[in-house]
Amino acid sequence: MKKLVSSLLAATALAVTAMIASQAGVAQAPAGAPAGATGLCKDGSYWTGASKSGACRGHKGVKTWYAGGSSTPAPAAAPTAPAAPAATAPAAAAAPAAKTATAAKTKTMASTTPAPGGGPGMVWLNTSTKVYHCYGTKYYGTTKAGAYMTEADAKAKGGHADAGKPCS
Repeated sequence: MKKLVSSLLAATALAVTAMIASQAGVAQAPAGAPAGATGLCKDGSYWTGASKSGACRGHKGVKTWYAGGSSTPAPAAAPTAPAAPAATAPAAAAAPAAKTATAAKTKTMASTTPAPGGGPGMVWLNTSTKVYHCYGTKYYGTTKAGAYMTEADAKAKGGHADAGKPCS
C-alpha cells in the first residue's frame, strides 16, 4: 500500500511539473488583441504568425509571446473565440474592425508604394535616421518618416547616403 501511494505521489508530481513547464513563458492574449494574435510587438502591433522566428521583425522585436512552443496558438486563446458570438452585436462587429485597423497599420508601415512627389533629381531623406535614398532604389519614398529634397539639401540637413553610395 505504501509503495502504491508513493508511486501515485511521484506520478502526480511529475504531471504537475510537466504542466507548469509547458506553460512557462506563455502569456494569455489580452481581450483587445485581434483574433489569432500569437504575439505583441514592442511597437504595439500584433503578430499572427505561428512561429516566433522572425516575429515582429521591423517592429522593434517581440514584447510578449502568447502562443506556446508549438506551431498552434495557445489553448487559452481558443475559449475566448466562441465567447465572442454570445456578446452583443456591436461588440462582435468591433472585433473585425479592430483586426482591420491593425492590418491597415501594419500595411502602412510596410508599404512599398512611394509617397507622392519626388522624381528624378530628388532624394528621399528618412528624417528619423538621416539616411537619404536615391531615385529608383528600394526605400525611395517608402520609409515611415521622410521628405523629398535635393541631394544637397539632404546633406545640409545632416543626411548621408544609403550604404555610403551618393546618387550623383
